[in-house]
Amino acid sequence: MISIGDHHPKKVFSWVWRRTWAATIFSYLLYHGGIQPRIRLRRPDSLALEERETISRGLASGLSMRQIAQDLGRAPSTVSREIGRNGGVVEYRACLAEKTALKRSKRPKPFLLAENVELRKKVSDLLEADWSPEQISGWLKKSSGLGKEMCVSHETIYKSLFIQTRGLFREELKKHLRTKRMFRHARNHKSEAKGPIPDAISIRQRPAEIEDRAVPGHWEGDLILGSNNTAIATVVERHSRFTVLCKLEDRKTASVVDALLAQMAELPTHLLKSLTWDRGAEMAGHKTFTMATNMVVYFCDPSSPWQRGTNENTNGLLRQYFPKGKGMSFYSQAQLDGIANKLNTRPRKTLDFKSPAEVLSEVLR
Repeated sequence: MISIGDHHPKKVFSWVWRRTWAATIFSYLLYHGGIQPRIRLRRPDSLALEERETISRGLASGLSMRQIAQDLGRAPSTVSREIGRNGGVVEYRACLAEKTALKRSKRPKPFLLAENVELRKKVSDLLEADWSPEQISGWLKKSSGLGKEMCVSHETIYKSLFIQTRGLFREELKKHLRTKRMFRHARNHKSEAKGPIPDAISIRQRPAEIEDRAVPGHWEGDLILGSNNTAIATVVERHSRFTVLCKLEDRKTASVVDALLAQMAELPTHLLKSLTWDRGAEMAGHKTFTMATNMVVYFCDPSSPWQRGTNENTNGLLRQYFPKGKGMSFYSQAQLDGIANKLNTRPRKTLDFKSPAEVLSEVLR
């Protein structure tokens, strides 16, 4: 029981109006037995039963698909797909094709990952291992021995992750995606302007053999920045996409060069040919690096991150492990090596879903 003295008159009126309107709707639906389902309508451009009968008679008469299409006023590809999806030339029957088409056109369709429990479990395990939906989809298509039964598109995985009403994946699995975003949308990137570097060799002087990625040993590098002016250095091999991470004490050029030298010294000498760096002042001591490694250092044009696209893309992948706003100083070199190993053993679409470690081992052999 509501007392008007305890509530504002407008609120009381609003509450009474909502209750009355809800009761009216309930009574109406109860009398009529609910909401009438929407009447199914055939799309104007879809094949009718009469057209399917014409296709069936044409096949029985030995007509070609192009002749049947001409009689129907349809494209030959339409007739070809209709016959192919309903048993082929020998087994095509108009009535069965009509029933199959009606069944296929029902909406909403059951979700693939809801019906295939084994596939859903496999996708969930790979998401927990920090694989991207595109990596999962490509790897399943390439390595699955069960054909289409164990294949799923990356778009289906994304929709199952972000549309929680499907109830297929836990909310926590979205945290294993690289971007950590709650919605899928594009993000604009603006690269900051860099100062001049003494005796810098422009990327425009880089030999053509580096551009085609055919020869291994050419690297791209940059810094991933964290909070409190902390950073780590990332170096990526252009041919194999193999990644090396370097712990930095600070962003001064001496610290950056020393860290790069320590990590690059562990690689075979025939993999040390050149390094392409962003226009950052942290590589102002590039001559010291070149003298110690015999690697020529090329610098990109200002505000042109696409000129070292391999490194830019890899840094985007690494943001899964180093989110923006998080400090980098507490990572040890051993931890960075572990993260690099995790990234190097994940399949990459650009490598035909081989891992960078596999490609690099083939080069070394």
